[in-house]
Amino acid sequence: MDIQKEIQKELASFKDDTYRKMQVKIIPSVLPESIIGVRTPELRKLAKKYALREDIDLFLNNLPHKYFEENQLHAFIVSGIKDYGECIKKVNKFLPYVDNWATCDQMNCKAFKQEKDALLDSIKKWIASKKTYSVRFGIKMLMDYFLDEDFDLEYPTLVSKISTEEYYVKMMIAWYFATALTKQYERALPFIEKRVLEPWTHNKAIQKATESFCIKPEQKEYLRGLKIKK
Repeated sequence: MDIQKEIQKELASFKDDTYRKMQVKIIPSVLPESIIGVRTPELRKLAKKYALREDIDLFLNNLPHKYFEENQLHAFIVSGIKDYGECIKKVNKFLPYVDNWATCDQMNCKAFKQEKDALLDSIKKWIASKKTYSVRFGIKMLMDYFLDEDFDLEYPTLVSKISTEEYYVKMMIAWYFATALTKQYERALPFIEKRVLEPWTHNKAIQKATESFCIKPEQKEYLRGLKIKK
């Protein structure tokens, strides 16, 4: 049995119908018939196992995958690659095939910490992509790796200039600015005060920021006053 069929057979053995019904509702961008219903802890265990296989590239290179869980497994395997060069190569090959927010957001590559300058170059390319989840992934990487000691006003400016009607990109932009407000309040605030985001994203960023325990009560009150009224 080749590795692709072996993986599909093992995924089917972990099928949970109740969990599947929930996933179908919260991941509307994928076809319901492509969702098996495998819980994330099981997928992470399988990823660790299959990552050790010498023939794992046969699975990683066989794109697109048939099932949502195969994409999840792929994302977890790639996330565990320790070498930056190999990891970024695999990410770039996989990203065009990512078709949902869950796979996009759960691809967390620790190797990215090794080469932040090179990562930034890739982020700019992802954000410039026409692929929804490549753009979303690029914004998320800016949020994950460039909102602390490596923060620069260039980055929120870059995100603020993204023009899109894609819901899952707009949500990530809002999430980015909400997180920026929790970590770099004084430097991120002018983007909200000047209303540089389109109204829906602007208001969503404020909503998410005011839901955070990291924002002071007086800051929350001020932010609420900056909402754009319909």
